[in-house]
Amino acid sequence: MIETVLSAVWLMLPAYIPNSAAAVFGGGMPIDGGRTLGDGRRILGDGKTYRGLLAGTICGMLLGLLQIYYQTINSTIFGVKLPSFGELPGALVLIFTLAFGSLSGDMFMSFFKRRLGLKRGAPLPVVDQLDFVFGAWLLTYIASPVWFAGNFTCSIIIAVLIITPLLHFVTNVIGYFIGVKNEPW
Repeated sequence: MIETVLSAVWLMLPAYIPNSAAAVFGGGMPIDGGRTLGDGRRILGDGKTYRGLLAGTICGMLLGLLQIYYQTINSTIFGVKLPSFGELPGALVLIFTLAFGSLSGDMFMSFFKRRLGLKRGAPLPVVDQLDFVFGAWLLTYIASPVWFAGNFTCSIIIAVLIITPLLHFVTNVIGYFIGVKNEPW
């Protein structure tokens, strides 16, 4: 069980950090440019910015590069053999798709939240906790289905689906208390 949990978190780290990094380093020009659709609602909203997208992707990739470097020194943590992203430069594709995919999944769901009439920051339970996971998984699967299937086994997927909402809750509460989020969800 410990091996599954550590492997799940290890594989998802490049996808876990981008949304937090986007909240911390984001701001500026919204990706939708303030435009609305025929329903009169914003396409994405002010919370999705070019700077946040870039910063989040870069932070996720930097963490992934640190993981790759760590594995050149030690392939285990707490006695558990860690899954590999492979060798550079191919591993860059995987950490990019995990990082960028997580932000894309979050943006995709923001689009639908606007269509539902939900304002920025309004909670949408379960979806808010897992949208970025599905975005990361989809883009990574498209880029490397063999690597994805070999690493995201059924037990790893279940672990991610259980761990992620818990991590999401904790990081959002922390973000709220340090002032980078307007609401604790």
